[in-house]
Amino acid sequence: MKQTLFITGTDTGVGKTVLTALLARFLCGRRLAVAAFKPICSGGRSDALVLQAALAGLMSLDEINPWHFRAPIAPLLAARLERKSVLLAQVIAHIRVTQKKSAVTLVEGAGGLLSPLGEDFDSLDLLFALRAKPVIVAANRLGAMNHVLLSLAVLPEKSRQQACVVFMTPQKPDAATAANTKLLGEFFPAEKILTLPWLGKNFDPATVLRQPQVRRILRKLTA
Repeated sequence: MKQTLFITGTDTGVGKTVLTALLARFLCGRRLAVAAFKPICSGGRSDALVLQAALAGLMSLDEINPWHFRAPIAPLLAARLERKSVLLAQVIAHIRVTQKKSAVTLVEGAGGLLSPLGEDFDSLDLLFALRAKPVIVAANRLGAMNHVLLSLAVLPEKSRQQACVVFMTPQKPDAATAANTKLLGEFFPAEKILTLPWLGKNFDPATVLRQPQVRRILRKLTA
């Protein structure tokens, strides 16, 4: 069965690209036809390059990331600075071409669900248009609960029932790190709350995937 996962975050820099790259490499290792997109980015293409490496060259950089803008601000504003615009229909059309040939399609958003991606659309609009399963990534630290619950709150009931939450363990856990998963379980199904361990500063998907705990989490996400 074909599957589309939309990897979003509670904020920028919480680990969306790390998780998307892990999923891409994991699925490639299972010999599945997988596509990964970071369709819109600003402030550089480093995230897209990470995904390209995880796919081992199966997709070109421009296939993964067709819209990129220089300024490190919201993509909508970065595009306007360059007198360009991105429309939702364009993004959907680009993804559909490869999606038709893929068993699993991974789409990484920019920022959170309500971050403006282009003219009159955000990550939430793109998620709906693709009928994707939401995967909400959060840094497992103090403040994460509010951000996760707000992200879940903007999803309609059907999408919320499909959603998973992935906590990314920081290098230096704080007092909330050990408690967040249990507390979130009072508001959201515990079986859909997953926690990845600290993966190290020099992230390498192939090395990380040797960890049984990581593989178990990725299997759950793609089940």
